[in-house]
Amino acid sequence: MFFKNLKIYLLNPDWNVGPDALAQALEGCTFAPAGSQDSQVSGFVPPCEHASHGLVHAVGKHYLITVCTEKKLLPASVVNQFSRARALEIEEQQGYKPGRKQMKEIKEQMTMELLPRAFVLQSLTFAWFDMENHRFVIDAGAAGKADDMLGLLAKIVAPFPIVPLHVEQSPGAAMTGWLTRDEAPEGFTVDQDTQLQSTGESRATVRYTRQSVDADEVRRHVQAGKQCTRLALTWNDRVSFVLTDGLDIKSINPLDVIRENADASRNSEEQFDSDMTLMTGELGRALADVIAALGGVRANA
Repeated sequence: MFFKNLKIYLLNPDWNVGPDALAQALEGCTFAPAGSQDSQVSGFVPPCEHASHGLVHAVGKHYLITVCTEKKLLPASVVNQFSRARALEIEEQQGYKPGRKQMKEIKEQMTMELLPRAFVLQSLTFAWFDMENHRFVIDAGAAGKADDMLGLLAKIVAPFPIVPLHVEQSPGAAMTGWLTRDEAPEGFTVDQDTQLQSTGESRATVRYTRQSVDADEVRRHVQAGKQCTRLALTWNDRVSFVLTDGLDIKSINPLDVIRENADASRNSEEQFDSDMTLMTGELGRALADVIAALGGVRANA
C-alpha cells in the first residue's frame, strides 16, 4: 500500500491517545450499509483483515484508519423521467398540469421510490495518524472525501485533535521562486509537469505536461501576473509527486529504488505491515522536507 494523494493536517502534540482508545472512539461511528431510503452513508471499517486494534491498525507510532462510504447512484435525468410520467398521470386525474410546488413534491416522492432500486457505489478512504511527527494525513484527491473523514472524527473524538497545517511561505510563491531561479530546494528536483495561473479575475492558465519549462519563460509568465499552482517534484530520487498551491500532494509515485528495497515477506499480513512501515517512513521524511522547504510550520498557526 502507498497513499496516492495527501491532505495534510497537524495533530495537537498533547494528544497522545493510544490505538485501543482510538479504536474505541471509532466504534461510535462504525459503518452500516445504506438503508432503502439512504442516499449516502459513511462509517469506519477495519483498515485491513488483520487490524491490530479492531478499527485501527497500528505499526509502531503510526495508526491507520479507514472510512467506507456507500453512495446510491440516482441520476437526476432518471428522477426527471419518472417525475414527468407521474405528472402526466396526475394531470389526467385532476384536469390540469401540476404547479411548481406540486412538481417539487412529485420529484421528492419519485426520489424516495427510486432510491431502493439505485445502484450502490462503495469506496474506501484511508487516513494515517503519525503520532511520531504529530501529523494526520488523509489519502484523498478530493476535498469532499477529506471533509467527510474529518466530519466523522469530529463527532466522536473529543477534544478534536486535528488542526490545519500552515507554513511560513506560500506554496505558490515558493514554487514560482524555484522556477524563476531555476533552483529546486535541497533534496528535490523539478520534473516535467508545471501549471501557472493568473492571479487576476481571468484565471488564465498555462500547463506544461511532460515538458520542462525554461526559467526565462516562467519569468515572462510571472511578469504577466501568473503564479505556479502545480509543480511536479522528485524527493531524493525516491518519491515523485505533484505539489499544489493549496499544500496538497498529488499523484504520488514511489520510485524503483523503494520497490527494490521492499521486503519479500512470507505472507500477506507481513507484507501489509512491511508496506505500511515503508510508506510511513518514506512519506514521513518527504513531508518533513516539503514543510522545511516552505519555511517550516507557521508559528501560532
